[in-house]
Amino acid sequence: MKKSSLAATIALVGAGAVLLAGCSGSSDTDTTTDGGDGSTADAGRACVILPDAASSPRWENFDRKYLQEGLEGAGFEVDIQNAQGDVNQYSTIADQQLTQGCGVMLLVDYQGAAETVATKAKAEGIPVIAYDRPFAGADYYVSFDNVEVGRMEGQTVLNGLEAAGVDPAEAVVVYIGGDPTDGNAAMFHDGAVEVMEAAGIEPAAEPPGAWDQAKSQTNFEQALTALDGQVDGVWVANDTNAAGVIKVLQDNNLEGVAVSGQDANVAGLQNILLGWQTATVYKPVADEAAAAVETAIALLNGETVSTDASLEDGTPYIQVTPILVGPNEVKDVIAAGDASYDEVCTADVMAACEEFGVTQ
Repeated sequence: MKKSSLAATIALVGAGAVLLAGCSGSSDTDTTTDGGDGSTADAGRACVILPDAASSPRWENFDRKYLQEGLEGAGFEVDIQNAQGDVNQYSTIADQQLTQGCGVMLLVDYQGAAETVATKAKAEGIPVIAYDRPFAGADYYVSFDNVEVGRMEGQTVLNGLEAAGVDPAEAVVVYIGGDPTDGNAAMFHDGAVEVMEAAGIEPAAEPPGAWDQAKSQTNFEQALTALDGQVDGVWVANDTNAAGVIKVLQDNNLEGVAVSGQDANVAGLQNILLGWQTATVYKPVADEAAAAVETAIALLNGETVSTDASLEDGTPYIQVTPILVGPNEVKDVIAAGDASYDEVCTADVMAACEEFGVTQ
């Protein structure tokens, strides 16, 4: 898998550009690697914990690769482990890493597990980066502009309704969100609601959110039954959940329904090409990982990092720009190396690949 060729042309948004010590910025966090007991942590070692392999294929397929390559390329030792959707395993991994020594910890939260780890790390003087998902106690948050991701998803629903000739104010729209324990889920929701409800949409149903295809499928099926099989659009927080929603639509022969998503995973890209999903929000992982690596390297080198954006709790926020992808842009994701032509353009999708110019 080649590194994203878009990385050179997709810049970090101005609010999130990373600046080293001596540069201006609205917030500065000065961190050291001195342990709380007077000892010094292993300043040459970056410790990374990924959340699972189920909520999205990106964690193992892309984030691990880009983070490891970037940090090792800068000369640092890297320990990347995956909690596999288990909060107890998350804690065990963290304790092992801290025992071995970390110069910086880069954590993707899973159901609040990262907060406890951050408390332990900071007690030892180890700086903590919240990667992709926010959590309390992090020194920095590196992610995409997640409210904008939500806005793009909301616009996706509006675009789909327009294509179907449906008035948003009269549309039957179901909301299928993400896990409420994930701080990003609220930002996705808020951004989507901002756009959809400004156009007159009110949710016809909104089951509890989850990052789980099977749960999302069941939740949507129950909502659809309660709506007597009537639906014009579904705001869905990511492509994995969207796949569950689309299975229900297919089982009920419901075509032309506006469906959103994000991550530009293989199933999402295929559903877009086949007309089952309106669009996805493409988040070039290489760009997010590069921003995280740059921040981690600065901290490992004992430098201060400044940013121009922050979360509501004051955590410095380094933002990366997302991209909206419809059928005409699927080829760009594949050309960038963030999806495989062979995986996307299978026999049942080949005609659509040819129609929309997707090539090897």
